[in-house]
Amino acid sequence: MIFSTASKPSSASSCTSAASATQLAALGFRRLQVAPAAPEVGPRGAGSVQKNFPEAVAAAIPQTARGKPLEVWFQDEARFGQQGTLTRLWARRGTRPRAVRETRYTWAYLFGAVCLARAVAAGLVLPCANTQAMSAHLVEIARTVAPGAHAILILDGAGWHGAKGLIVPSNITLLPLPPYAPELNPVENVWAYLRANKRAITVFDSYDDIVTACCSARNFFATDPKAIASITSRTWAAVS
Repeated sequence: MIFSTASKPSSASSCTSAASATQLAALGFRRLQVAPAAPEVGPRGAGSVQKNFPEAVAAAIPQTARGKPLEVWFQDEARFGQQGTLTRLWARRGTRPRAVRETRYTWAYLFGAVCLARAVAAGLVLPCANTQAMSAHLVEIARTVAPGAHAILILDGAGWHGAKGLIVPSNITLLPLPPYAPELNPVENVWAYLRANKRAITVFDSYDDIVTACCSARNFFATDPKAIASITSRTWAAVS
């Protein structure tokens, strides 16, 4: 019978690992859960989007939009409801504070979009996420685009984002992101910000309460240009 000599780490290696962890902690590092990312393979990889963004925009915009001022927008939607979010609280070391969390399943969808250069947002609270809801959000975005400008709207590959029945206003061009690249969409950071600051540890008695809370969260963010600029800024997402 053969026994492996590598099944148990030595005390020396354990001490080295512990010392490294202590040093990293002193520098402000923490062990964090990683987010999934797609391999940067081929011309549609996540890295390719960042490197070749101006070229992708130039290839996407229609002839009727050439020569007009261009605005870069990002769009996404998120579900908010009775299955709420638990967040961190200040408490004494060694304790674990308790907080109420709903177990019912009623929700609404918050559609959001941001213009990076102007630090403005356009959002709707809707009962579902489908082609009709997406068309309504596109109308709201089109109203917010600066007069005479054309918007490049960057979004993920959800089915309703490219459905045949989707109605796209004439001052918007859709530019889809590659699959499995949520880190490229700053609206994902907006959802995390709202869940932590406006929707955490909250109990909703009805659908109307959820809609009211989502509208409050939308207005809380949309009326704060500094927060919009801070959370959504992406240096690579710029066009001249």
